[in-house]
Formats: sequence, structure tokens, C-alpha cells
Amino acid sequence: MKKTVIAAGLLMLAMGAAQAQHLTGAGATFPYPIYSKWFSEYSQAHPGVEINYQPIGSGGGITQVAKGTVDFGASDMPMKDEQLASSPVKLVHIPTVLGAVVPIFNVTGVQDLKLGPDVLAEIYMNKITTWNDPRIAKDNPGVNLPNDRIVVVHRSDGSGTTFIWTDYLSKVSKDWNDGPGKGTSINWPVGIGGKGNENVASLVRQNPGAIGYVELIYALQNKINFGQVKNASGKWLKASIDGVTAAAATAKIPADYRVSITNAPGDNSYPISSFTYLLIPAKSANAANAKVLHDMLSWIIKSGESEASNLSYAPLPQSLQDQVLKTIYSLQ
Repeated sequence: MKKTVIAAGLLMLAMGAAQAQHLTGAGATFPYPIYSKWFSEYSQAHPGVEINYQPIGSGGGITQVAKGTVDFGASDMPMKDEQLASSPVKLVHIPTVLGAVVPIFNVTGVQDLKLGPDVLAEIYMNKITTWNDPRIAKDNPGVNLPNDRIVVVHRSDGSGTTFIWTDYLSKVSKDWNDGPGKGTSINWPVGIGGKGNENVASLVRQNPGAIGYVELIYALQNKINFGQVKNASGKWLKASIDGVTAAAATAKIPADYRVSITNAPGDNSYPISSFTYLLIPAKSANAANAKVLHDMLSWIIKSGESEASNLSYAPLPQSLQDQVLKTIYSLQ
């Protein structure tokens, strides 16, 4: 009898292991705080489902999902036509939330700064090198700016956050557009590199005189000052959920969701805003994993969106949520 009970127990464990689903994903650090929360909550609500997501940067996420080494990728940069065409796996973009990239700074005695588009471009092109430069002082009357050298910090890995930042700079600065340009990885004219949003935040925090760029939640969580940016209407804005939502409201969303909303028009539009995406195979070789993945995506849109603002992301507009659900249901 004892042997029978043990055998039955072992059989149940084996069946449970066989039924367990393990999803793997990799990519963007920009949405990692909200993805980490979502994946944990989904796993808790669905016993037997494990989701392992590695925040290695958008470039790595695109590479891995295209090769089929992960079940899904993540990127803040929409894939280019040539990337989609050359991918061995046909991929679909699923927008999840919207977020803001902010210029963070560590300037002695300064808590708030206005950082215009021309100033940001020239700092990152090594044309403005000290914090008391007249061009910075002009936008910040009454602020006691020190004669400290600016320490420029950028991403060292292939990064969607870098794409958003450089996409913005390319729109507001001809010199930047004609020079370094935009991309997940570029040849930086100056600066030190950090891997991931977290490391960029850490480098800025540790280096007096530093400036960097991170997704809003990383500035808030690390209690790092971030500047006001002048938008396309000439208004100075600090990043906020409302500012990101306003930027998204101006966008004409194509059927495949690949769109840039940096430097969007409108008085209330925060200018360095972006969608972020999960990259999903249109047809999966693993039917069981695909079923769980598609169910998870539906859960994110139906239940997860309501949690986005708690982590300083903007949820997708309701009309877009409805359209994204139709796309998810069409996946095989």
C-alpha cells in the first residue's frame, strides 16, 4: 500500500512537470519594471507557468527572438523593414505601454534644470562641455550653475532607450541627424557607457557633473533629478504620464503599430515619449507555449494595463487596446 501511494505521488509530480509551461523572453530594459510585475502576477494566477525574462537591451531581444532562441522578444524600437524581411521568424509587434525618456543629471547645488533640444544635442556632441555654458544659463535664469565639466553618460549596449533618445535628437537637431544619427547603437562623439537603464542611472548618481538618459521610472526609483525639456510647441515640460498620453494621442497608428511619437505636436505632449513592444512569432513551432503566450498577452491588455500608471508608464488608449486584442487573437 505504501509503495502504491509513493508511486501515485511520483506520477502526479511527473504529470505536473509535464504540464508546466516555461516561457522565455529577452530584450528591452525600458519596460522591465512593469514587465517584471506583469510576468510575476500572471505566473501566480496561472500555477505551472514560469516566465523568464532577461533585460538585455532591445538589440539583444530582437536578435534572440529572430533566431528563435526565446519565445518572445522586447524592443522600444520598432524593427526596420529590412530586419523584419531578414528574420527567419515572422514577427508581430504588440505594443504594451508608453513611457518617457528623461535627461537625468547630477549637478552640485542644482535640483531642477531646463534642457532645450539644442542644448541636449550639443552636450552629447561635445560642443557644450561645462554646466555654466551661456546656452544653458540662458534657459535657466537665476540658477547658480557651477563651472563643472559635464560628464556625458550613454548606453553601451544595443538599446531601445538609445533609439528613442537619438530619434528625438535627430528630429530636433540637423547636426545630430547629419552626424551620429539614430539607432539602438551609434558611434558616440563623447561619454562613458553603461549597460541598461539601471547602470546609466548608477553612473549619473556616482559622478558629479554627469548627465544621462533613462526611462522615467528609473529616475524616480533612484531619486535622481531630471530636467524639463522644451516640446515642439515651445512649452517646457517635465515627463509625466499625462504628457506621454498627450504625445500618443497625436499619432496615427499604422496597422503594424510601428510608429515614432518623439517630438509630437501639442502643448501638453512630452517630447521624448515612445511605445514599447513585445515581439511575437506570428506562428510558433511549440503549440503549447504559443497558447500560453497568447493568453498572457490577452491578460496584459485586459488586466495589466490598469497597473501601468502605478509604475509611471502610460497605458495604451482604450481604442488601441481593442485593436491589439484583435491582433493577439489572430496569432497562431
